[in-house]
Amino acid sequence: MPDLNWQKSSFSAEAASCIYLATAPDGTVKLRESDDPTTIVTTTPAKLRAFILGVKAGEFDHFVDDGAAQG
Repeated sequence: MPDLNWQKSSFSAEAASCIYLATAPDGTVKLRESDDPTTIVTTTPAKLRAFILGVKAGEFDHFVDDGAAQG
């Protein structure tokens, strides 16, 4: 795999656990977490956009335990 220009999520700020994204030469989007940078998820821009819109719309809220969501 060629060297990728990984960009840290702006929501990670100075946190130790960060999400990084990169666009590969073939147009796919790569995602990795700072805790395990060797594990890389590959998706398309359209699928990532749909996932983010789903998160913002609350489509996955039922996966969160109510007690954990309150901190």
